[in-house]
Amino acid sequence: MTDSATTTTVTERPNEPVHTHTTVVERRSGGGSGMMMAILLLILVVGGFFAWQFLQQGEVRTDAVAGAANQVGDAAQKVGDAAQDAAQKIGE
Repeated sequence: MTDSATTTTVTERPNEPVHTHTTVVERRSGGGSGMMMAILLLILVVGGFFAWQFLQQGEVRTDAVAGAANQVGDAAQKVGDAAQDAAQKIGE
């Protein structure tokens, strides 16, 4: 005689359909912060350029004023020399 065992598996299924969903979470690349850094760097470079130009103009103005003062000093020296020459001619 042969012993045989039979196994029966019963799976119950619900009457309603099973709803499933899949959520996809995409990783953010962080590109916005890189763009902000680039804009900030551009603003700093442009601001530095204008500040440099302003300082250069200030130096040019300072040099112009110093040059004009030297010319005034030279002219005053010539006037003083001419006055001395005139005084000597009158005294002769």
